[in-house]
Amino acid sequence: MPSVPPPALPESLRESIFLKACRGEPTPVTPVWLMRQAGRYMSEYRDLRSKVSFLQLCKDPALATEVTVHAAEKLGVDAAILFADILLILEPMGLHLEFSKGEGPVIHNPVRETSDVDRIQRFDAMDPLDYVAKAVSSIRAALRPDTPLIGFAGAPFTLACYAIEGSGSRHYEKAKSFMYRDPGAWNALMEKLVDGTAVYLNAQADAGAQALQLFDSWVGNLSPHDYSRFVQPHMRRLIGKLAPGVPVIHFGTDTGSLLELQSDAGGDVIGLDWRVELNAARERLGPSVAVQGNLDPIVLFAPLPEIEQQTKRILDQAAGRPGHIFNLGHGILPNTPVDHVIALVDMVHSYKPSDSAGV
Repeated sequence: MPSVPPPALPESLRESIFLKACRGEPTPVTPVWLMRQAGRYMSEYRDLRSKVSFLQLCKDPALATEVTVHAAEKLGVDAAILFADILLILEPMGLHLEFSKGEGPVIHNPVRETSDVDRIQRFDAMDPLDYVAKAVSSIRAALRPDTPLIGFAGAPFTLACYAIEGSGSRHYEKAKSFMYRDPGAWNALMEKLVDGTAVYLNAQADAGAQALQLFDSWVGNLSPHDYSRFVQPHMRRLIGKLAPGVPVIHFGTDTGSLLELQSDAGGDVIGLDWRVELNAARERLGPSVAVQGNLDPIVLFAPLPEIEQQTKRILDQAAGRPGHIFNLGHGILPNTPVDHVIALVDMVHSYKPSDSAGV
């Protein structure tokens, strides 16, 4: 079963329904939090972003605290997640990162040749990202004492894809071609990313995060064979380097063909997107891990009765078994109605099993 929390954790956090679910323990109601629960769908966030850039917001611990805590309290969720971005770690590793308006993140000196891997600097001390550790400490102090805080990082494969592609991509042809063409250089890049990400996540745990999520947003583009060869050993090494007793949520999108391999790589909780049925995924994964998910984010644009029906369907599939954390299959989208998000959280907390559980 998932690892137990460290003894030093205060009882109010240790007994939170989110951390109990991470450990596979029974909870009186299903815990719920939502990826991108602090974001553009909230007017307060948009107002703040009209005054500061995205990177300024990420790099100011006071502002990161404000948006993180406000979202958790407004929605009534069972865990907060640090406001940051998965690509922040790439800056101190020597990649020139810019968030272009309307275009998303752009890396101006991408890795394209074998020799480019040599210029990627090792991230072995938290100093360049000290603002993240300060934000974690500040958020932990500002949150209710019984609300866990989730730290996070991008998983090495997704970070490597950004580093090689230089921006978002539909087919990841540059990254995958690099991987196939020079496995040695690929592994060297992944090793640097693993070591740096372990330092980064452990610093977040030290600063006050009670759980850690790895976002492998692009790994679903790999076949099971390629995942086993090019990613799984690195993920196993990364998760093995993380602080014991701090639950790890291992999340990816479009990973229906990879779930068993992801679980074998490690993690206390496997995040599911909406492309798999929760009950079928749990049967495949077995009882040794908890699961998180998995409502399609687009459902939140539907009328409330449809949201309730879809939410109930997922909770019926969970069938009251311990070790389920309700979440979306990916992040909240920018134009999502706030009242629908709040209603969703209430629906999860007020759910009562039906005779149709498991269908």
